[in-house]
Amino acid sequence: MARVAVWRGDITAVACDAVVNAANSRLRPGGGVDGAIHRAAGPELARELRLRHPHGCPTGGAVLSGGHGLPARLVVHAVGPVWRGGAEGEPELLASAYRAAFRLAAGADCRSVAAPAISTGIYGFPVDLAAAIAVGEARHCPAPIEQVTLVAFDPVTQSALERALEASPD
Repeated sequence: MARVAVWRGDITAVACDAVVNAANSRLRPGGGVDGAIHRAAGPELARELRLRHPHGCPTGGAVLSGGHGLPARLVVHAVGPVWRGGAEGEPELLASAYRAAFRLAAGADCRSVAAPAISTGIYGFPVDLAAAIAVGEARHCPAPIEQVTLVAFDPVTQSALERALEASPD
């Protein structure tokens, strides 16, 4: 079982084996975490994604790329759902996106992973529910992952992740 920690700051500055990107299904540079990761990684990231994944990635899935200009060796682009009230399978899709991301990172022999609170920005997913899902999936990620750092950009998300971590059984 991986150790899970919460940290507030810039996910693009985390030195780890893989950083999870809250990507859109087209895998094109967007806003929020996705925009920050693309800016920090440089234009080669978008070029790699266009070449390797021209049809994008479905919601609930993930794809892998190089880290390019990031301190992380790899980027796992996980596509979370847009919140539409919760009756369209959004919690299951969010859990699936985290599981897919952790599975890809583990398959690439990553031991340390940093992940944001996927879908909580412009996609509108309720922060407390998203935090509980993120912590639950991080606690059960596959070996060889040893450390998952859940990265919050703001104090509200940090508090939600910390509460979820405290409430989650080890």
